[in-house]
Amino acid sequence: MKQKYSISRNDEKDELIIREYAELDKEILSFLCEEVFKGEAVRAAAEKGRDHLIAALRTRNLYPPALFMGKIAEAAAALFGPDTSSDENQPAELFFNDFDFLSHISEVPKAVPEDIEEEPEDIDELLEDEIEDFDDKEGINPINTSIKIADDDVLDIEDEI
Repeated sequence: MKQKYSISRNDEKDELIIREYAELDKEILSFLCEEVFKGEAVRAAAEKGRDHLIAALRTRNLYPPALFMGKIAEAAAALFGPDTSSDENQPAELFFNDFDFLSHISEVPKAVPEDIEEEPEDIDELLEDEIEDFDDKEGINPINTSIKIADDDVLDIEDEI
């Protein structure tokens, strides 16, 4: 699925606006959601670092994968950075394709653990069973409790109908 994120800044209200679009039909992007963040909250999170900004921008409705969210956070930080002027407040549009995301994941090499035990010299060692011997002389202890049944009326269900 293809996705588009529009990141813009509203200077009048000092807000960050993120709009999410997705390709639900072939070659047609549909609007999914819009999230509005206060500028001071975005600046404060950006000062603490990238991870804090990502956490501040994620909501119940806007929760893209980390690979996408990192780029969205970079665009948001560029809009609300310390050296931004009104000329630099151009909206950013980010396009993502899930296929690129999945291919990025598959490129990560799998690490082979180094603590693998050596193979046993004799394969028959694997087939040996370790059986514990139980003492059959004891048997089962008898249960000395009796089951008590309540009144006979409880068993006569037909009479109550």
